[in-house]
Amino acid sequence: MGTFETLRDEGEHFVHVQQYKRAIDSFTKALEMKEDDPTCLVIRAKCYLMLGNAEAALEDADHALKYEDENGTKDIRALLVKAESLYQKGDFETALVYYHRGDKLRHELKDFRLGIQKSQEAINNSIGEPDSVKLETTGDLSFFHRQEEQKQGYYKPQQKKEEKKERNRPQTASDPKTTKQLLGNLFQDKQFLESLFDEMTSNNTDTGEFVKGRACDGLEYLHSRSDFWRQQKPMYARKRDRQRQDEKLMRKTDKESTGNPVQYILDRLEQIDDAIAKGHYEESLKKCKHLMNKLKSWTENDVKNKEEYVANVYSCIGNANLEMNKLDLALENHEKDLKIADEHDLTDARSRALDNIGRVYARKGHYQKAIDIWLEKVKLSKTSLESTWLYHEIGRCYFEMKKYQEAKEYGEKSLSAAKEASDEGWQLHACVLVAQSEVKCGEFQAGVVSFEQALEMARNQKDKSAEKAIQNALDDVNQQIVSGVVQSETQQKEDKSDSDGEKKKSDRPSSSSSSSSSSSKKSSSGNVDFDSEV
Repeated sequence: MGTFETLRDEGEHFVHVQQYKRAIDSFTKALEMKEDDPTCLVIRAKCYLMLGNAEAALEDADHALKYEDENGTKDIRALLVKAESLYQKGDFETALVYYHRGDKLRHELKDFRLGIQKSQEAINNSIGEPDSVKLETTGDLSFFHRQEEQKQGYYKPQQKKEEKKERNRPQTASDPKTTKQLLGNLFQDKQFLESLFDEMTSNNTDTGEFVKGRACDGLEYLHSRSDFWRQQKPMYARKRDRQRQDEKLMRKTDKESTGNPVQYILDRLEQIDDAIAKGHYEESLKKCKHLMNKLKSWTENDVKNKEEYVANVYSCIGNANLEMNKLDLALENHEKDLKIADEHDLTDARSRALDNIGRVYARKGHYQKAIDIWLEKVKLSKTSLESTWLYHEIGRCYFEMKKYQEAKEYGEKSLSAAKEASDEGWQLHACVLVAQSEVKCGEFQAGVVSFEQALEMARNQKDKSAEKAIQNALDDVNQQIVSGVVQSETQQKEDKSDSDGEKKKSDRPSSSSSSSSSSSKKSSSGNVDFDSEV
């Protein structure tokens, strides 16, 4: 046990190197020696904030505010930490009150001004603009109740020995789509931590428990952040801001369209593709409708190759509906794209439309129609990579139709085209299709060879999920081969036994005396008659 100053300095060092948990431990030990030290309380509160524990930070800040310095004033740092803790809890109105108090006391500190700004913004996002809020005379006295509770004083929590208990994976009440929008790029980190937690659950070692604990800490922090961001800026506010931004951009591009319609169209198509790529399908449909109306208002003199752009918009509408699983609408718009392409002899548009129509038919389960469409598309294929994808999809359709020999043939075509295109990813997909088809055709040995080739490709590409799936499939095929060999050997033994029995029957003497003598000998030796055995 060190001195108070030693423990405090140790805590400040851990803060400097961003080891906040160890810093909290040091400050806690220091506060056991001198519980009214405002510096330790304030810095520990900041550590709690860094770890996402706003409740503990608020408790330390309240405790620090009970003490005054030599001049009889409160610690301004504690006031700032309290305001920040309230903000992190999502209590934006109360946080705004304390930010204003701090700004009044120390107007030169920009932290309070920034706090006022972000609190007001969070309140506006949560409840709307001030002029849209209708106040009532009933009021809300919760703020004063909280102040009464605080007058009861600060009670130092008793130090309890932590009991080791099993930590379950933190769960969130939000649906994955909402969580993904809130976390943004951090959503991938969340998925990694979840998979790491699940992986370490089966690893009953000290290292596994340590890693599992750190993964759990990370998930808890991300969940608290997503909850805070949901309060700070609800989903409807995000959608509202995006709509405002789109409307602003739309007005800007509409003004520019009068000068250069073609550039306007290209910009709008790029925005539509971007919206589809981000999963904003309804938004992309609105943009398509707006662009289609603009196209209809222009003549061929205004925009050369106008019908080509119209066909492109129909294609975008079809793609958005396909992603929304509105298959009939998707098919209708892709067929409009194809019709325009045929009427105006647009080869690229025809190729695109056939591609998309085939995808819709495959999604609907109309595999033969998809095959017929894609066979037309193959004739328009310009690259080996394009042919690879088409052959593979045709093969998959045959596989779904249980026409495994045809599936194998197109899998081999896809593999050949993928090698020509030097695309390792499609080589892997094609090789797996060939292997699956060979197994379904009863060509188990050939299937094993193909699966082993695919397994080697997956290892070279460091695709762990594909490697695991292929290994499982390979094990299943080997098990079928072993079962087939055992069954074959059993059948051969039975056939041999039947053959030997027939031979013995033919070798027996025809006289009754010999037969009787033979039977008596077998009975006397304790053997069972072969006929009865069979």
